[in-house]
Amino acid sequence: MLECEKTIESLSSFGVSVCLDYAVEGEHSPSGYERTCEELLHMISFSEGKDEIPFVVFKPTGIASAQILELVSSGNSLSDGQKLEWEKVRERVHRICEASYRAKKRLFIDAEESWMQTAIDDLTEEMMVEFNQEGPCVHHTLQFYRHDRLTYLKEMHERARVGDYFIGLKPVRGAYMEKERERALEMGYEDPIQPDKESTDRDYNECLSLCVENLDRVSLCAATHNEESTLLLVRKMEELKVERNHPNIFFSQLYGMGDHLTFNLSKSGFNSCKYLPYGPVGSVMPYLVRRAEENTAMGDQMSRDLRLLRQEIKRRGLE
Repeated sequence: MLECEKTIESLSSFGVSVCLDYAVEGEHSPSGYERTCEELLHMISFSEGKDEIPFVVFKPTGIASAQILELVSSGNSLSDGQKLEWEKVRERVHRICEASYRAKKRLFIDAEESWMQTAIDDLTEEMMVEFNQEGPCVHHTLQFYRHDRLTYLKEMHERARVGDYFIGLKPVRGAYMEKERERALEMGYEDPIQPDKESTDRDYNECLSLCVENLDRVSLCAATHNEESTLLLVRKMEELKVERNHPNIFFSQLYGMGDHLTFNLSKSGFNSCKYLPYGPVGSVMPYLVRRAEENTAMGDQMSRDLRLLRQEIKRRGLE
C-alpha cells in the first residue's frame, strides 16, 4: 500500500482524490478471509486523516465465500455450521464499516453476481441503518446491467427516508453480463440482464437524476467512463443549481482509464477521484481486465486500454 503514496500525491497535485481499493476477491479459506479483512482495516487506518483519500472499498468475496453468499441469497435454511459461517461474515463486514465510520471515510461495498447479491444487499442496508445516521458512510454498489436495479434503488431510497438515514451509492453499469446470461439460460430462470445497452444506459442515467434530486438523503459517486452520463450529471447539477464541489457528489474513473474525464472534471471544480486498486499482481490484473472489458462499448480509448492490459498480463506470465 505504501507504493500507492506517490500516485496519491501526484493525483492530489491535480486536485484528484483517490478511492483506495485492496483488489483481492474470491478467497477460499477462513484464514484468507481474515487476512483480507485485516488488510482492509489496515487500509482504512492508512487513509485516516488523509483528505486525498475520501473513499475506501472492498469486495465481499474477499471476506466471504461465494457459496455462503449464494446460500443466504437463496433464502434457504442454513445448517448450524452455515449459520456460524454467516455470522463471521457479518462480523467482518461490521468491523470494516465501523472502522470506516470512526476514520470518517466513505466505504464502498462492491457488487457481485446476481445469485449472491441479495445477501449483500440486505447486509449493506443493515450497515447503512447503523452507520449512516449522521451522514453517508456506507455506500452500496448497484449494477445497472440488471433490469431490477432501478426499482430496487427507489425502494431503498424510500426505506432510508422512512428510517431517517442516508443512502450512499456507487452506480456502475456492470461487469458480469455474459456469465449472468449463460447461467440463467443453463439453469432455466429469468435472465436478470437488461434486454439491450440502451436500457442499461437509460436506467443508469435515471439513477443519476434521482440521486442529484435527493442530495439531502443521498451521497453519489458516479463511477463511469461514459461521456454522455458524465455530461448528463453535470447538466443536471447546473439545472438544479448544485455547487460543483457538493460533498455528496463525486465523479470516478479507474486509475489509468478515462483520464480525459477525470482531469477535466477536476479542473472545472467538480469532485473527481480515481479508483486505485492495489494488491498482489495476480489478483489486480484480472480485476483490471474485467473493468476494461466492461467498458469496451465506450469506444476506441477503452479498447486500447484493454489491449494494453492484456499485453501486460502476458508479459507478466499471468495468463
